[in-house]
Amino acid sequence: MTTNQISPTERRDLRTGRSIWMDRRRPALKTQHLEQDAVCGVLVIGAGISGALIAESLSEAGHEVIVIDRRGPSLGSTTASTAMLQYELDTPLSLMADRIGHDRAARIWQRSRLAVDALRERTERLGLDVGAATRGSVYLDGNILDPAGLAREADARRRAGFEVELIGPAETERRYGIPRRHAIIGHGNYIADPRQLTIEYLRVAQAAGCRIHAPCEASAIEPHDRGVTVRTREGHVVKARHLVIATGYERLKGIPSKGNYIMSTWSIATAPQPKAIWPGADLIWEASDPYLYVRTTPDGAVICGGEDEPFDDEERRDAMIGAKAERLATKLRRLLPGLDPTPAYAWTGSFGNSPVGTPTVGRIPRMPNCYAAMGYGGNGITFSMMAAQLLRGLIGGYGDCDAELFSFYRPF
Repeated sequence: MTTNQISPTERRDLRTGRSIWMDRRRPALKTQHLEQDAVCGVLVIGAGISGALIAESLSEAGHEVIVIDRRGPSLGSTTASTAMLQYELDTPLSLMADRIGHDRAARIWQRSRLAVDALRERTERLGLDVGAATRGSVYLDGNILDPAGLAREADARRRAGFEVELIGPAETERRYGIPRRHAIIGHGNYIADPRQLTIEYLRVAQAAGCRIHAPCEASAIEPHDRGVTVRTREGHVVKARHLVIATGYERLKGIPSKGNYIMSTWSIATAPQPKAIWPGADLIWEASDPYLYVRTTPDGAVICGGEDEPFDDEERRDAMIGAKAERLATKLRRLLPGLDPTPAYAWTGSFGNSPVGTPTVGRIPRMPNCYAAMGYGGNGITFSMMAAQLLRGLIGGYGDCDAELFSFYRPF
């Protein structure tokens, strides 16, 4: 048995601290060690939320799927997610349109909305208990979009077909208790417990025949015209017709980056305080850099994140948890004076970003039969669902009308 092979994907310390999800119920999921060579239609490397949604979708489509993960299901970046499942991208539609044209930008935003709707509808149809709820959103003016820029953004969204409302400071304070801010009100976003979401989708995939092996680490990837051969660190071989890399921010070595880069982020969560929650418990976030974002859990805890910084030094990131948690609590107190912002949980993690705030999904250049789902940008789980949809079409052979917008070959 070979034990000294080098992993073809990057190794990162993806998160530190204790997230709110770690004290919540984690459904049991049976996995097995890979004890012999295997053959399948699609091998998915990665058992986080991206791998789970992709595996479930491909299994439902009739593919014979194997999932492997060197840690285990939901043990990477997924647990650090705040799981604000928005169609609204970090890059405002008006600014994205300035960079790549309104038609392309509108299609990207529209596809993001479709992904959120599909995830909600699929989760409800499958009857999954994942702490989910539909939420509106409150997008506040900031140093990226001032009040005039926010008005332009509202117009861009309406032009793309989105139902939004633009309100002034008096109305923002009356509805939400947030003083001195203009806001765009959106609709139809989603929240969930990311660990439960991952495990439940993997369970559905298993019921459709998917096999999950963990811990199991790929040590070599050998694409060829008829498929892909993957050798594992444990000494076994998996032969697949197609390979999907869904390893999150531990990307495949040598894969084109398309300008993507790793950042650090921090989050806190309070104890439950249901009587202090604003009407509708809408998601709140800012048109600022660094920006603040806020959501609630069904039992009334408040999750607040942000303070992102463009570096990936994990020791430096971890050392800043205390100071960043204090800053987030201070900002939360100023934003929503009626809350108790005291952190009951504080954590940090690495995540990927991209120049336009969009993911990279599709065929990997110069690697036949290999695909990547790189959910770079702030809408991680939304992009995971989008990747599942895109890859189902690409691997199924019928394609996807929006594939070129997210591929390695896109013109922006």
